[in-house]
Amino acid sequence: MKLKNSLLLLLGTALIISCAKTDDTKTLRLGHGLDVSHSVHKAMVKMGEDLSTLSDGKLKLEIYPSQQLGTERQCLELLQIGSLDMTKVSVGVLENFAPKMKVLGLPFLFRDREHSFTVLDGPIGQQLLNEGEQYWLKGLGYYDAGSRSFYTKDKPVNTPEDLEGQKIRVMESVTAMDMVRGLGGSPTPISWGELYTALQQGVVDGAENNPPSFYLSRHYEVAKYYTLDEHTVLPDVLLAGTYLWDKLTPEEQGWLKQAVETSVVYQRKLWLEAENEALEAVEKAGVQIIRPDKTLFSDKIKDSFDKYKEDKEFYQLIKDIQATN
Repeated sequence: MKLKNSLLLLLGTALIISCAKTDDTKTLRLGHGLDVSHSVHKAMVKMGEDLSTLSDGKLKLEIYPSQQLGTERQCLELLQIGSLDMTKVSVGVLENFAPKMKVLGLPFLFRDREHSFTVLDGPIGQQLLNEGEQYWLKGLGYYDAGSRSFYTKDKPVNTPEDLEGQKIRVMESVTAMDMVRGLGGSPTPISWGELYTALQQGVVDGAENNPPSFYLSRHYEVAKYYTLDEHTVLPDVLLAGTYLWDKLTPEEQGWLKQAVETSVVYQRKLWLEAENEALEAVEKAGVQIIRPDKTLFSDKIKDSFDKYKEDKEFYQLIKDIQATN
């Protein structure tokens, strides 16, 4: 029944959101799961404005936020069948479609934000964006999603031992589940839209995400402990379906790439502001912000990369990322 409903959603959406062309104007449909106040959505609005200007009105962007067209996974599936033009998803979800992307979800892979940007904006990041093309997904760029940390309802997390026995919501991501399990918690995949209720009803004891997502989701209303262990630096990825990309002329592709690049720079600036504002806001709302010794967490799962040694190509990718200056 679940599969049938998913197929009905995909087919129904396909009838209304494929790339539309009116006279000399092509309208690209972009669906995502974030609130309109999020920095990513604001960057997408700017991208649409720039795209219209660059193309002299020949390309326009129509944005459907807040899971109007489905979850991140469903939007990716719509891209693959050509029924949606563009979407934004977390790398944690994308790894189910482009397996090598899971490298970006490995805990404590990056030394800091600057290291992550150097990797993402360089040849390794481009290599990973290209990885999706064989799965009908054209990677266009990376938006900043900061660092993910744990937040809990009833018990503060000062050390990894405090996670033992706690059910922690994770994305549908093998690396996220392995990370929580390695730290002693019990990973529980739940969709983002259902998480507030799951926390409220005690289905899970906590979750993990970045400060703006913790704040804008209002999860701070039910989870009063936020531990900034910053275990993963997991970017958002902007994608187009290859079905769309192959229909665009080289000139149109150039306009879109230029608009994307400008929006990435703009979003990263907004993100830093939003991150600081979010931490201040949740603290005012009564959340206890905990700044633990991060080495306690990284040391506990320091051997987590060893499991990939047998996959020489993937393990080399890990080492290349770690060696990037």
